[in-house]
Amino acid sequence: MKPRSHFRWRLLLPFLPVFCGLLLLGADTRPQQALRNLLFDQYQRWQPRAYVDAPVRIVDIDEESLARLGQWPWPRTRIAELLEKVGKTAHVAFDILFAESDRTSPRAAAAHWPLSAEQRAALEALPDHDAALARVLTQTPAVLGFVATSEPSPPPVLPARFVDVGARQAAALHGFPGAVNVLPQLAAAAAGLGALNFVPDGDGIVRRVPLVLRFAGTPVPTLTSETLRVAEQAANIVLHWAGADAGLEAVRIGARTIPVTPAGEMWMHYSPVAAARTVPAWKVLDAGDPAARADLAGKIVLVGSSAQGLLDLRFSPFGPVPGVEIHAQALEQILSGHFLTRPGWARAVEALTLMLVGLGIGFLDLSTKALIAAAACALAIVMLFVAGWHAFAAHSLLLDVVTPASGVLLTFIVCSLAHHFVSERDERWIKTAFARYVSPNRVDYLVTHPEAMELGGRRQECSFIFTDLQGFTGLIEKIPPAQAVTLLNAYLDEMIAIVFRHDGTLDRIVGDALVVMFSAPVRQRDHKHRALACAIEMDAFASRYSAQQQAQGIAFGKTRIGVHAGPVTVGNFGGARMFDYRALGDPINTAARLESVNKHLGTRLCVSEAILAASPNVQVRPVGQLVLKGKTEALRVYEPLVASLAPHYAPLVEYRAAFAAMQEKRPEANALFAELAAAYPDDPLVALHHRRLTAGEQGDLIVMSEK
Repeated sequence: MKPRSHFRWRLLLPFLPVFCGLLLLGADTRPQQALRNLLFDQYQRWQPRAYVDAPVRIVDIDEESLARLGQWPWPRTRIAELLEKVGKTAHVAFDILFAESDRTSPRAAAAHWPLSAEQRAALEALPDHDAALARVLTQTPAVLGFVATSEPSPPPVLPARFVDVGARQAAALHGFPGAVNVLPQLAAAAAGLGALNFVPDGDGIVRRVPLVLRFAGTPVPTLTSETLRVAEQAANIVLHWAGADAGLEAVRIGARTIPVTPAGEMWMHYSPVAAARTVPAWKVLDAGDPAARADLAGKIVLVGSSAQGLLDLRFSPFGPVPGVEIHAQALEQILSGHFLTRPGWARAVEALTLMLVGLGIGFLDLSTKALIAAAACALAIVMLFVAGWHAFAAHSLLLDVVTPASGVLLTFIVCSLAHHFVSERDERWIKTAFARYVSPNRVDYLVTHPEAMELGGRRQECSFIFTDLQGFTGLIEKIPPAQAVTLLNAYLDEMIAIVFRHDGTLDRIVGDALVVMFSAPVRQRDHKHRALACAIEMDAFASRYSAQQQAQGIAFGKTRIGVHAGPVTVGNFGGARMFDYRALGDPINTAARLESVNKHLGTRLCVSEAILAASPNVQVRPVGQLVLKGKTEALRVYEPLVASLAPHYAPLVEYRAAFAAMQEKRPEANALFAELAAAYPDDPLVALHHRRLTAGEQGDLIVMSEK
């Protein structure tokens, strides 16, 4: 009876992993999606879409255009000029959000300038820039973009209308409760309005472009679909809904039908960046270059930016690309009729493949030698991937072969184990099976990632934060050790949490002090901005925490913070026996000096000019040119303004006026600071400069004699 029962059990065994594979296929978990997306990305890298000269062009506000014509934002009159020169012969869409009034308009500028009544009246009588753009929009129809957001707000009034074929299933679409709308006078003049949003996957890569989104239960077009609607001169966007709550099947705009996912997205098949697709904006605006404008005639023209400073970069399987490039490539695919599709029957084919191949490998594994079964399994998996590649390359089909291949491999492993262990004693089988569930240790990880053990470093720019808690050493001598540990741990725990929220790297903890690094080991383009935002949040928490403890009678000191950025060497340093990952360079010492200099200035937070370059909108006031201890060159240092200190500080305008007088060594500087010191005795910088000027010093150069 024992052999017979074993035989029956072995016949049923292949069905178990195959059934698990089918459950996994139906669950479509995030790890599966990630693996599938990686496979589809690789397909695109092997065979990108060939560029075809479709009637789509990009007018690119690139770095050279900004250098020639001025930094962004441009006046709306220049945008109007661009539209006038392009829109007479082309269909124009802007991958730019015009949500606020033009601050360069005469009326807006007059509000900030000290003018006489006659000058102000003359300036306000000049044409408004937004009105000028609206006028051109009424004469030269174009599509503008709004941004759907997670904050509830009134819906935009859309020119597009939607017609449903089948029962509407709006819940299948990506939904947003609000939007940042276009300026009303521009929206009223535009021929179309579309959402600028992409919905990237969890890894940030844009693999699908939505043609329809959901706003408060109602479909809204995106910039891609709305641009096509206006270009096709269609009044409606037709939505073809699948039955049984399966979402969308296709979107029809004019004469063009676009296959989409149930969520209303079209799959992107990216082509390489082509120079013929793009015309720099400065060439379009250049009166001496009519050829650039002639190339745009009769085409769909998308106006957007590739300039890194404007932060409109997205990620494709090939790396970062401007958002306007994705819109343009989506329109190229639609106009050329080239679509990647993952049809509704794909899941059924994948399930059937998993069942047939998995069961075949399972039964073969149970009835033949291990080497033959392993070869058959390897061949089956290879053939699955070859079939998936052929479907993509020859028919533009996206079939998931990762999950069926995983199911086949799982079946092979399970059946191989059963085949091996069924003839062994139960004790040996249990021990061996149990051993297979032991997790790999740390050494295994380092073996598979040997690069993590290499000594050496690389040169790059990083930002650094140094913090120190004033007077804590004296405090721990006055309170019980357990209480001191609790206070410090609670303080450090939240300070470190703030660092991690800003994606900083905790370099080390030295007693009650922290050293934080940004842009290493993972490079961060905005590391200066992150460091400043992190430091400001740390300062706010430390101030609150100190006030809470002092309210309970505990003399918890204030936290001093210094922030600086510069080129350093980052990597593993040490020897053959032990090493540490850290950064080496003068900017680290400078950040430490900036933290220490707070105690001489009376401030809590000092940042260098290098840090502020990435955050021009942060309100700061100048401290002066500091020659730090051990340095020979002066460093411009600033103090960010925080709300908690505002009542005690001199108004920023008055402080800057006094500082400018001191900086220029004007005789009235001392009097100005004397007035501020009398009015705001708790302002440390006012007191500092008043003392310096009273002592006979001039200018803003301060030589620090102590650390």
